[in-house]
Amino acid sequence: MSTVSLIKWGFKAKRVVMELRGKKALVFGGTSGIGLAASIQLRDAGAEVIAVSRNPSKGEETDGLTLAACDVRDRAALTALFAAQAPFDILISAATGGERASGPFLQMDLDAYQGSFDKLWGYTNCVHLGAAHLREGGCMVLVSGSPARRARAGQTALASVGGAVEQFVRAVAVELAPLRINVVSPGIISTPMFGPDVQQRDKVLGGFTANHLIPRPGTAHEVAQGILFVVQNNFVTGTTIDVDGGWLLS
Repeated sequence: MSTVSLIKWGFKAKRVVMELRGKKALVFGGTSGIGLAASIQLRDAGAEVIAVSRNPSKGEETDGLTLAACDVRDRAALTALFAAQAPFDILISAATGGERASGPFLQMDLDAYQGSFDKLWGYTNCVHLGAAHLREGGCMVLVSGSPARRARAGQTALASVGGAVEQFVRAVAVELAPLRINVVSPGIISTPMFGPDVQQRDKVLGGFTANHLIPRPGTAHEVAQGILFVVQNNFVTGTTIDVDGGWLLS
């Protein structure tokens, strides 16, 4: 619907779509993979972007981004970072929080399984400590993954954590309103998490996605487009957006 049509029906465009130019965004996990792609797209749309990671010096393609170091599991460090950067309009976290366990559950090291939930604790830390610093009309976006709702063998840890993230957002959205919070759930995405050689990892990941409705791995920028959708659309909250190449239907 065009802006003219919206005005005709009594809506103001600014209430429908968040204008990103001049907004301030904090992106955790913002120097690599999906987080970096979101940082770049926000920057290109005119936002001021603070890209946060445990080791931002390892980031690539970070021109025009302000880099900051912080571990999302460190509440004291998060508190200090939020206070230093406040106020802001957008809070995104794609930070994994640490290593994630995989493989058959009954053969899995239980400490590794428990450690996988550092992703959830990192997310809840960001939401709990960051919400108070968001400007009116602000929003938050977290990243889960397709195993949350359709797990394959060996993905018990991924499914458990992702499911917890998505349920957390559905529950906390009610408490945060009118601030908005959503989840973007990617499928198999070609990122440095699967190795530095793009051609090699795409070949391997292509085998995993051969039977998907879209038979290829996705890109970080395709997921970032989903993130920007829920950032900008002021009528979406408490939901999960799938960017999965048809994983859930395959």
